Amino acid sequence: MAGRLSVVASRLLGGGGMGRSISSSLPRRAGMGLPVGKHIVPDKPLPAQDELVWDNGTPFPEPCIDRLAPHIGKYEALAWLCGGLGFYAVIGLLAVWNDKASKIPFAPKVYPYDNLRVELGGEP
Repeated sequence: MAGRLSVVASRLLGGGGMGRSISSSLPRRAGMGLPVGKHIVPDKPLPAQDELVWDNGTPFPEPCIDRLAPHIGKYEALAWLCGGLGFYAVIGLLAVWNDKASKIPFAPKVYPYDNLRVELGGEP
């Protein structure tokens, strides 16, 4: 009985040879088809600006160059870009200005006898 169950389980799970399991699953793609829709070979000349449209087989082809905000002009976009980069530059300059590790690259050492004041040439 256990032998029959293992044979049935083996057949259900694609046992009995790896080639058979792969060959039966790859061509079907789990019923999903091609990733970008059906490929259509053109039989007539393409329109003049066909490369500017992304047609992936859906009912609504979309333009390759997205105009998400057509009401923003190029100079306003440049101002926003410069403002953002300027903000990061100010943050970087503040980090450099406040960098204590570069001013004291080592930990200050404390010596005995008033930090060796007399031994280093100070007044006794």
